[in-house]
Amino acid sequence: MTSPVQQPVTAADKTFYQLRLDIVEGEITAGSKLSETELSTKYGVSRAVIREAINRLESCHIVERKANVGARVVALTADGLLALYQVRESLEGMAARLAAKNMTDGEINELEALLNSHFKDVKPGESYYQEAGDVDFHYRIILGSKNKHLIAMLFDGIYHLVRMYRVQLGMAGPRVTTAFDEHKHIVQAIANRDEELAEMLMRRHIMYSKNNIHSKLS
Repeated sequence: MTSPVQQPVTAADKTFYQLRLDIVEGEITAGSKLSETELSTKYGVSRAVIREAINRLESCHIVERKANVGARVVALTADGLLALYQVRESLEGMAARLAAKNMTDGEINELEALLNSHFKDVKPGESYYQEAGDVDFHYRIILGSKNKHLIAMLFDGIYHLVRMYRVQLGMAGPRVTTAFDEHKHIVQAIANRDEELAEMLMRRHIMYSKNNIHSKLS
């Protein structure tokens, strides 16, 4: 199982994680071409290291190769958002249902404490930005599902592409306070061990998020 926040083991790992972060956060623009020569200079590593990183980023679905074009960062599009969030809604809905069943009382307490720590960041019009990893609300719930296949499908499959849409387009403006309120209701359903409600609220939350991002792509 691979977590969204890993400690780099080698120089190649370090380059891969940094390049992935720069793409997710928009430092490297969505839709832009990736030049091995330029990136090797930027990151101070060989072209072979960059080539390996780009190959690994393809499996995260944030880089794609096209014939006669080469490697590019994926573009953030309305059609891409719809396809991605259909899968995300289903998988994270299932994760919330399983979390309500499988999270320990201690893990639920930690989730509630995490949400309380977010409260100070939730002001109308300000960003509700969450770092990847343990401080990420969705990450905790996905781990709380305790289903290794579901965790792998989300973290190794679509997690970083989801974060591209969320970080670059999603978590600012009026949506901030409503997203936080939705998080509170999801946690309450999990704490109450209400599996069906937890899934329904998570699916609805992700649908609202999709609609919010779609409005910025239109």
